[in-house]
Amino acid sequence: MREFMQYVRNAFYGATGWSEDNSYKDLNVTARELIDFPLPRGIRLSLSSLATPHFATSYQLCNVGVVDGSISYLHSSVPLAAAPAQSDKIPLGALMRSYRGLHQLGSRGGTPWSWETGPQIGTIPQVPAVADMGQVPNKDKSSLLYGRLYLPQSLLEAMVIKRFSPALQVQISAVSEQSLRNGGTMLSVVQYDRGKYGVEGLYSTDGGLLGLRGLYNFGGDASVAVMGSQNGTGSPESTEKERIYGRFSAGGEMYYGTLNKSGGMSLGARFATLPTHKGTPLTATLTINPLMGNINTTYAVLAKDFLAMATRMEFNAYSYESDWAVGLELWSNRRPAGFLLGAEPSLDLESDQPELPSKKERSFQAKMEWRLDDPEPDPDPVKIAKKPTEGKEEYLGVFKARISSNLDLGLVWEGRAKSLIFSLGTGVDLQRLGEPFRSLGLEVQYSS
Repeated sequence: MREFMQYVRNAFYGATGWSEDNSYKDLNVTARELIDFPLPRGIRLSLSSLATPHFATSYQLCNVGVVDGSISYLHSSVPLAAAPAQSDKIPLGALMRSYRGLHQLGSRGGTPWSWETGPQIGTIPQVPAVADMGQVPNKDKSSLLYGRLYLPQSLLEAMVIKRFSPALQVQISAVSEQSLRNGGTMLSVVQYDRGKYGVEGLYSTDGGLLGLRGLYNFGGDASVAVMGSQNGTGSPESTEKERIYGRFSAGGEMYYGTLNKSGGMSLGARFATLPTHKGTPLTATLTINPLMGNINTTYAVLAKDFLAMATRMEFNAYSYESDWAVGLELWSNRRPAGFLLGAEPSLDLESDQPELPSKKERSFQAKMEWRLDDPEPDPDPVKIAKKPTEGKEEYLGVFKARISSNLDLGLVWEGRAKSLIFSLGTGVDLQRLGEPFRSLGLEVQYSS
């Protein structure tokens, strides 16, 4: 379950039209969130508020053996009033959905979007378009300030995001704590996104790390023919005929530590379906670290509107060690007790489908005359249109599970109860059946 501040930060990206699809670090984010979702530990209570369209606060209290907490503040130069902030109105998909679909490359300059929107998946609401980009003042010069103080450790975390142009953004993150080298560390990332490709340069004070990573898109909406048709050139008929409803991406990263005189690199590729794809949404990735000999492959699929699954296989060419993991999330409109007992859903997911007129049997007169009935006029499209979905009950929660080759099992149930959003989970070690439970936790969020 994502924290409220992360939800607000995603709303900021949506309001300013920034896409994270072209970041190499998020190449396999879909499978990673389906498999490596965090398990709650102990008891954690969060109280948050979007006090004004530009300012948000969050207070958190934790009890994991010792009582601690944190205080967070966030300021955005772009108004975020259109983003639902009340915990009883926030779409659950914005906080809990793991499967992440790509956006059309040409969507940034026109229709507002956010990275959670993607293809509309069933009836699970996604993060809505936060604001009309044409009405947001100075959206290309926007900025975001974030700070978080952990108590009683006196650890300070800060982040600054500054947009200089539609394609250029700078992000600076810093952590201050006495136990760290030099009392803290800072990471600076310069992001340049042109839609068809994205480049990032980074520098970290921890080890004097210098890095460069990039991602290039081709095929589907990134092809020259499609991009040409969007710009008013080329033949629309031939473009639609030759179009591939999926995007291929290839990229890599290189980094070098100036203090410890060591470096590394990796290469990766991804194929993901586009929102216009009528079939099953899927994402497949391959990453290779030639220096360490690691090979990583992932495959994620949205099998149903309410079911997403992912697999991951890792292999080392030098040591022949391998590892695998499987994860899934199952959305349900049942209460936790009804979900476990197999009760019938209280909401018919197919009730919003249009009621098409049934085919009438041939009349007796037409049968006697060996002919077909005269064609009837087309039905009124208003009468067969979809029923309005306003006020329709959404999914009540999601069940997440994962298991790895080490027989580590993770189970989480996340949902909403009245105005509270909760996450209840446990970690189980199937290799130690005498003491199988490794962790047990409950997280509760409330926002206004």
